[in-house]
Amino acid sequence: MRAIVRDQAEAVPDIHALRDRLERMQGRRLDAPVLPTHPAFTSLLPGGGLRSGSAYAIARSMSLLLALMARPSQDGAWCGVVGMPELGAEAAEKYGLDLDRLVFIPDPGPRWLAVTATIAEVLPVVAVRPPAGANTARGGAEATRLAARLRDRGTVLLVQGPWPQAEAVIDVADPRWAGLGEGHGYLAGRELTVSVRSKRTPTARRARMLLPAADGSIELLGAPTERLLPRERTEYRQRVAG
Repeated sequence: MRAIVRDQAEAVPDIHALRDRLERMQGRRLDAPVLPTHPAFTSLLPGGGLRSGSAYAIARSMSLLLALMARPSQDGAWCGVVGMPELGAEAAEKYGLDLDRLVFIPDPGPRWLAVTATIAEVLPVVAVRPPAGANTARGGAEATRLAARLRDRGTVLLVQGPWPQAEAVIDVADPRWAGLGEGHGYLAGRELTVSVRSKRTPTARRARMLLPAADGSIELLGAPTERLLPRERTEYRQRVAG
């Protein structure tokens, strides 16, 4: 019994060292808290929400972005949006964002990465769309500093496009609009497939949802499924790597 106790005691520092190493390799704390988002995404996202200190590569869908940011905003979190001049206050408010706690920088210029890093110092949720032609995989020292800042501050970064070492890739596909008549009428709602591919699981989780429904709400349609084809696995690796 004494030998077992001694071995366990000696193993404790090694466990802590391994934990520190894993955190450095994965770019986040293993026990990092999760920021709740809309319930429709709970069963898709690793941990059921957006992990503090992590970056997510998401599709260039404004509806998806606003849906992910709405719950944190409603819970009192300040949010920042960088490089999306087409985003309107009416659309943000429709999805439930608190405009009084929304920092909007429509055109950050060529120093977009530095601007994003600056507001990530003080805001818990930041969304950014890199400018056309930006090579996010080769962001250099600024991208490295931004990653460290996210971890230190516990900020969630939502990037519309590929991002190195993303916690997960959130994509949309197969949209189907409703509300159009035969040659006339208004778009009233959109049904699409949301897929999440994460570093933790080899398979994508998919769910069909209304984003948005005719009344502007978000609704999950059926239980999520898991499936990842070889082609999709390759695409996921490319998107994470940039």
